[in-house]
Amino acid sequence: MSNDPYATPPDPDYPLEPLGPTDPVPPVTDTANSTSKKQVKFTRAAALWSALVIGLLILIVLLIFIAQNTASAQFAFLGWHWSLPLGVAILGAAVCGGLLTVAVGAVRMLQLRRAVKRR
Repeated sequence: MSNDPYATPPDPDYPLEPLGPTDPVPPVTDTANSTSKKQVKFTRAAALWSALVIGLLILIVLLIFIAQNTASAQFAFLGWHWSLPLGVAILGAAVCGGLLTVAVGAVRMLQLRRAVKRR
C-alpha cells in the first residue's frame, strides 16, 4: 500500500505488495564450470597408483627384454663362476638395486622417526 495521495489506486485483481516475507533468491551458478575450475589435490593414494602403473609398465618392458635376450652370459663374483641368460641377469641386478633402495629408505625412515620422538 502506498501513502502517496496522488497515486492511482491499485487494481484489486493484482496485489502490488507481497503477501508474506520473501527470501532473496541466491544467484544461480553453473555447477559444470565450477567443478572444472577446482583443482584436484595430489594425494598419497594418487602417487601410489601412479607409481604402481609406471612399475607395471616397466615390468612388462623388462619381461619382453628377458624373452628376447635368452643368450647365455658368463659371470664371475668372488671366485664363483656361473652362466645365466642375459635377461635373467639384468632382472636380478634390477631386483638387487630395488632391494638396496628399499633398505636405505627404511633406515632413513627409522632415523626420522627417532628424531621426531625425541622432540
